[in-house]
Amino acid sequence: MSVIQCQNVTRSYGKLKAIDNLSFAIEENKLTGLIGRNGAGKTTLLKLLAGYLKPTSGEIEVFSQKPFNNLEGSSKTMFVNDTMTFPDSFTLIDILSEVAPFYANWNSNLAKGLLDYFSINPKQPHSKLSKGSKSTFNSILGIASRCPLTIFDEPTSGMDSAVRKDFYKALLKDYLEYPRSIILSSHLINEVEGILEDILLLNQGVKSLHLPVLELKKFAIGLRGNAQVIQRFVEGKELIYQEEFAKGYLYVVLRSELIQPELKLVRQSGLDVLSISTDDLCIYLTAKSRGGIDYVFKRS
Repeated sequence: MSVIQCQNVTRSYGKLKAIDNLSFAIEENKLTGLIGRNGAGKTTLLKLLAGYLKPTSGEIEVFSQKPFNNLEGSSKTMFVNDTMTFPDSFTLIDILSEVAPFYANWNSNLAKGLLDYFSINPKQPHSKLSKGSKSTFNSILGIASRCPLTIFDEPTSGMDSAVRKDFYKALLKDYLEYPRSIILSSHLINEVEGILEDILLLNQGVKSLHLPVLELKKFAIGLRGNAQVIQRFVEGKELIYQEEFAKGYLYVVLRSELIQPELKLVRQSGLDVLSISTDDLCIYLTAKSRGGIDYVFKRS
């Protein structure tokens, strides 16, 4: 069953299209990574799904209902981001108590346990927390809510490396114990890919791909070696990335399916066949040019 259905969704701010004719579906009980560079449209999309924004055009359904200004839908959705604010008169423990009635699956023991584990003083107000501690507390709310749809928008902002790792472990452990639909937005794909099932990659408001992580790992392949030899194999094929790393030598990346039938010949021709990390692939797919930063220096 699809928890989220987006069909030809566009969200414009004046002449700028933050989301451009986007279509995708997210199935129930999936941990999905929303990946993209800064300005890719990730936050706008998440606010559309959470019902904070209305699409300029197209249709969005969350739990088979339009999410915008939908009170019933909001009770099933938790949106965690760095703009969450609470009254200064509330301590953190007050906040935990006050939010509990809003979420049917709220786990108070888990929330208090995580607060204690991350050494956050429960008697202080939210506004007095450091940036990293705010992100940690907000993320605790997201985990403990156990909402049918939980959305984390760049949740680890300000966290140090050790806290980020523990957050990912806590999120995955609770997800496995209590499955639900989770969307985790990040540009640090190398940190989060180990806990994700699917990846939705955005590039300037447009979907680049939406695949299971295991398929993404086999999506592309790299060839490195003599430029003339490489050109013989890739001529007429669409390249994802290309770099001249030395005079007369090329490094290219293309979809695995395009070169798979010729891999034996490729290796016999003396070319290196390289696997592509998920992180590098996402960078290549969202680059403004196939040659990356080297393209700038070639033109200067």
